[in-house]
Amino acid sequence: MHNETATRHDHRKLGRELDLFDTDPLIGSGLPYWLPAGAAVRHTLEQYILGVERRAGYRHVYSPVLGKRELYELSGHWSHYSEDMFPPMDLGENEQLVLRPSLCPHHALIYRSRAHSYRELPLRMAELGGMYRSERSGVLGGLTRVRAIQLNDAHIFCTPEQAAEEALGALELIGRAYAALGIKPVRYRLSLPGPGGKYVAEPALWERSCALLTEVLEASGVPYEAVEGEAAFYGPKIDVQIADGAGRESTLSTVQIDFHQPERFDLHYIGADGAKHRPVMVHRSIIGSVERAVAHLIEVHGGAFPGWLAPVQLVALPVSEAELPAAAALVDRCLEQGLRAELAGPEHGTLGARIRAARLVPYQAVVGPREVASGAVALRLRDGRRPEALPVADALARIGALTAALSPNLWS
Repeated sequence: MHNETATRHDHRKLGRELDLFDTDPLIGSGLPYWLPAGAAVRHTLEQYILGVERRAGYRHVYSPVLGKRELYELSGHWSHYSEDMFPPMDLGENEQLVLRPSLCPHHALIYRSRAHSYRELPLRMAELGGMYRSERSGVLGGLTRVRAIQLNDAHIFCTPEQAAEEALGALELIGRAYAALGIKPVRYRLSLPGPGGKYVAEPALWERSCALLTEVLEASGVPYEAVEGEAAFYGPKIDVQIADGAGRESTLSTVQIDFHQPERFDLHYIGADGAKHRPVMVHRSIIGSVERAVAHLIEVHGGAFPGWLAPVQLVALPVSEAELPAAAALVDRCLEQGLRAELAGPEHGTLGARIRAARLVPYQAVVGPREVASGAVALRLRDGRRPEALPVADALARIGALTAALSPNLWS
């Protein structure tokens, strides 16, 4: 992307101009808050992902954002990852709580809380949950590097024989979500361990995981490259890389095959032979952190989100005060139908000024004397088209069908 375009589409600049999110020094660096328009985008994205996961057989859970220090000592985070964690909160009586840097220990405990048969596997457990990273102030920025993260996370507990198929299914799920969202990855990376002591010293487990992830990438047909030093502390992973307008690369989605944490948490299932067996954990995230995903979507679309994702989908523009009641009634009908709509009356300026102010809204409904008399709606589409006037019910049904289908088209 040209530097000028990259600057214009910088999500930090657009996010503030479009009232999507902001920050306050009293809240703190790396802790953005979401304004109503941004919250609408975030909520819609989250509901989309939850639906995708439900249809793919995932079951959703909620777990606390806190855990005892002992939990992270057991998982290995404390010895391998504590420099990226916030300091423990001392509650006295030798009890310390920690803001979690990851959801996987909680999910391992949820799995462990009940007995499981091989007939239940694969068990796909998902959560849109909060986690916290003690990022240095110098690397924080906008929504891409934050300290409070809402992660689209999931863990699949399966037999060793099911692991490759489940990881491949997760990679395909990522591809379908990217297509719906208009995201184009710049590369797929097989992230391997590198020099240094931050990795779990279990060579046999690393070898098994690497072999399976390589098999998954080969089966998927996507081009990839192996890079040392980018693995998680407990195992290798597939990273789906994106780039911003300035060419800066970051990881959005991941798939991991983990033999380590099932051992640490002593997880098991009862096999067909009646004996205990160790499951495999497949970690996967379709869109990674909601914050980074929205940042990328702001830049990809330049703030002009697809109709189904736009914070305001339709704006009603009465020509004069006389059409205000009809325009307000149109907004009410949109809201009843589940569309996000707003009224921009003459108090906001001339009709031309209001049209320009709503240039990123997918559908503009100009309501004049002719539309009031006929009960029709004259739409102006964001791409400049002006479809023939339709009865209100027909126009809203068409918009509703397009948004429900997650269509990239505004009219058909």
